[in-house]
Amino acid sequence: MVQGTGSSVGKSTLVAGLARALTRRGLRVLPFKPQNMSNNAAVTQDGGEIGRAQALQARACGVLPLADMNPVLLKPQGETGAQLVVRGQRVDTIEARNYQTRKEQLMPQVLASFKNLMAQADVVLVEGAGSASEVNLRRHDIANMGFAQAVQAPVVLVGDIDRGGVIASLVGTQVVLPAEDAARIKGFVVNRMRGDPTLFADGMDFVASRTGWQPLGLVPHLPDVRDLPAEDAADLMATLRTKRRIEPGGGNTPRLRMVVPIMPMIANFDDLDPLCTEPGVEVIPVTVGEPLPDAEIILLPGSKATLVDLACLRAQGWAEQIVAHAQNGGAVMGICGGYQMLGLSIADPQGTEGPACKAPGLGLMPIHTVLGHNKRLDYGTGFLAQGRQPVAGYEMHLGRTEKPEELEPLLWLNGQAEGCVSDNGRIWGTYLHGVFTHRAARLALLQRVGGSAFAPDGVWAQAGDFLPDNHDSRVDAALDHLADHLEQYMDVEALLALARPPVYAA
Repeated sequence: MVQGTGSSVGKSTLVAGLARALTRRGLRVLPFKPQNMSNNAAVTQDGGEIGRAQALQARACGVLPLADMNPVLLKPQGETGAQLVVRGQRVDTIEARNYQTRKEQLMPQVLASFKNLMAQADVVLVEGAGSASEVNLRRHDIANMGFAQAVQAPVVLVGDIDRGGVIASLVGTQVVLPAEDAARIKGFVVNRMRGDPTLFADGMDFVASRTGWQPLGLVPHLPDVRDLPAEDAADLMATLRTKRRIEPGGGNTPRLRMVVPIMPMIANFDDLDPLCTEPGVEVIPVTVGEPLPDAEIILLPGSKATLVDLACLRAQGWAEQIVAHAQNGGAVMGICGGYQMLGLSIADPQGTEGPACKAPGLGLMPIHTVLGHNKRLDYGTGFLAQGRQPVAGYEMHLGRTEKPEELEPLLWLNGQAEGCVSDNGRIWGTYLHGVFTHRAARLALLQRVGGSAFAPDGVWAQAGDFLPDNHDSRVDAALDHLADHLEQYMDVEALLALARPPVYAA
């Protein structure tokens, strides 16, 4: 089990890299995270949803994601509440204070999922959540030491030297943990070293001598990890700012600029990743307090709480800017919650996202959305209605959107019309996460806005043409580079030697 001294120390990335490294050795490897908190989720092959990080780790293992890989997923809907997803299915919306007593009831579900994975794998790589030293949350814990004790898993603790204080973080974790929990930790890794690694050799020795833990690696910072999808909104801005402009031949003049308002409840934002790797496109994230800059496209991404984010658009003055942009001939695209915001109204009669209410949308499309308790989780394949370029992805939403029959669909998905397009073709929305994933469709959608000014290599994909996807290739290349990196700087053999069957598996 890989635990951390805190959030964002690199646990998810290290697990993904180790998963790829061990898989390349011929082992059957599966990822597991007992409890995750993220609005960036993925649909699984068995019809559930899990954290996007576990889907990436499954990809590193060369397998399709399963609901058992993340049996408890919390999807925040505000500062104090979250949607509770258990073994892939939404079961409740709860407040944080109530969840602490709910965890005890969830441990059997967590252990059942873990046993299912153990039956299919040589190695299960378990990822903890947040900090291992949150002793105030230790009672009924299912995310860190509570789970480790339940299956007697050896723990490797990860600290991040880039943020400073890594020696105190590692040693301090041992100090504050109960002795029984501290004894679970067998080794440690120091992550994201910059500069000469020999300068921290004494630091590694100090931690090892003070704790008795085995040093398993001092891992240098690897720039290639920026090509991996961001795990949550906390990482999104830094990721977008490093990816946002990519030009052939090192040029700095984008042919299309795309503004993305970063709203409080943004979700499933990995839709942006393919756009960030497309030559000629500059993705410009805009945070609360900033005006929307001039651009050819405004993209409204997914949202965990559409009405909350719609209210944010209005409070920031962004709503008026978006409407004016559309009226002046600019393009506006909406995905999932962003699609719902484009319409005439959004109603929440059952109080799915909060108090029951109804609010006007941006009024850019003649559609109406009603939110409800039944969540749609489904994979879809099909093609663009105009041009017939192939698309594939997933739907994950609570709303049902009604639209006039005469309104042109954006896609044909699983044989059904999906999404819609304005008469001038410059405003469109869809529930399909992944609409930009296949490059032929991505380029076709961008060409509608950029025309002949945006045409990589001067050619365009016709229906059925194959175009190598620069996004997918970058992700897989990054996983391979990460695996190579960890093989070089971590003692993977020693890590494997620590692994053991769970206590109840005999």
